[in-house]
Formats: sequence, structure tokens, C-alpha cells
Amino acid sequence: MKLRTSMFVLALTLWAAPASAQGCAMCYSSAMGASQMGQKALSRAVMVLLLPPVGIMASILAFAFRYGSSHDEQ
Repeated sequence: MKLRTSMFVLALTLWAAPASAQGCAMCYSSAMGASQMGQKALSRAVMVLLLPPVGIMASILAFAFRYGSSHDEQ
């Protein structure tokens, strides 16, 4: 079972690897051409846009662990 799970995780990781190299050259050059304050604003905007999905996923994961542990005791 552990071998199957680890193989699944490895396959999923390798399948998603090409997506990390899909950086937009136009976005990169326009961000580098922005002023220092513009670059800071872009960095903050990325963090602000990242917080809700990460928070939602963390909440779902916490709920799943609580739900699973409460049903394991029964």
C-alpha cells in the first residue's frame, strides 16, 4: 500500500513538473521593467491572491483530520 501511494505521489509530481516552467516571458519582462515600488506591489498582490486558496485548503485538511480521528474512536 505504501509503495502504491509513493508511486502515485511520484507520478503526480513528475506530471506537474512541466507546469512550473511555464513562466510568461512578457509578464517577467514587464515586472522587471517596473519601478521598485511596482515590484513590491506585485509581490504583495501575489501573496494576497495566494492566501484565500491556501486558507481554504488548510481548513478542509484540518476538518478532514478532525472528522477522521473522531470516527476512528467510535
